[in-house]
Amino acid sequence: MQVWCRKSPLRRALAALSSWIFAGLVVASAHPLQAEQNWVLWVASESNDEARQANAFLPNEIWVHEGDRIAFIFVPVNEIHTVSFLTSGQVRPSAFAGCPGTTPSDSSFDGSSCVNSGPMMNRAKYTVKFPAAGNFKLVCLVHPNMNGTVHVLPASAKLPYEQSFYTQEFMDQAKDLLHDADRPLEEQMDFPRKENAVIVYGEMVATAGGRQYLAIVRFLPWEIHVHVGETVEWMNTDPTEPHTVTFGTPPANIGAPENVTTAADAAFEATISSTTANVSSGILQAPLEDRTGLAQSPLGRTRIRITFTEPGTYKYICGLHSGLGMKGTVVVEP
Repeated sequence: MQVWCRKSPLRRALAALSSWIFAGLVVASAHPLQAEQNWVLWVASESNDEARQANAFLPNEIWVHEGDRIAFIFVPVNEIHTVSFLTSGQVRPSAFAGCPGTTPSDSSFDGSSCVNSGPMMNRAKYTVKFPAAGNFKLVCLVHPNMNGTVHVLPASAKLPYEQSFYTQEFMDQAKDLLHDADRPLEEQMDFPRKENAVIVYGEMVATAGGRQYLAIVRFLPWEIHVHVGETVEWMNTDPTEPHTVTFGTPPANIGAPENVTTAADAAFEATISSTTANVSSGILQAPLEDRTGLAQSPLGRTRIRITFTEPGTYKYICGLHSGLGMKGTVVVEP
């Protein structure tokens, strides 16, 4: 897959960065005692066709001085993210509930009250000021395993890196995530025992500052041919990203299953006998991570099996990512 070209979101973001540097916005330096420096980090990246989503703060670790600002640039065109700083021990809210709500750009965070951009995308910019020293966790409320660290040092401390380092890290980390060596055929061959299988996959990586991950927002294969009476099984093997398998009109609550039953192994099952039938898996997602000292999380639901009883061409989508092109077709032959 060719990921980079002159019009890629990454290149457009870099072009915008160059104009900001030229305009004098980015004046970061490693020298101490320079007041109110401005820094730039990037929120996520994507391939040209939006199929590969780098759900990561790029880079996801930075050292700044107290009083400095960080401008976060949201790279993806259609995939939302948030820049959120919660207070210590705060219960994680949903992306749309906020912490609560949103706070305006250029809000200050010192750990005493939350700061939250709300869902943003398409090269929007959100700035946070850090008036006090401390080490603060940065999270995206849309993607649970997308996080990072901001180290705010006293004004007298020497910073380890300049802006040019973080710009290079952005390019390197985005390229590493989006150019991941795995290929769809390799992933499909992990399940050779399964006939008529469609999978979705992604991979988790980490830095010393937090976690990042690659989500492949495509059904593989995107078109499958079966015969009347056969069953297709969809499996979400992504370690964190949720997806749906939705035929017909999406339900009002896209996360809720519709017209399915539960098999003995907890997979959803359904039968479709019309190309206009409404069937949805609801959220298919791996289980949440367990943590020592907390209750064990329940198993996730990651599969749906659908039997097709009439010939025809059946179109379906992921209700969460159809805007990124996550669509599929089942061709049922006599």
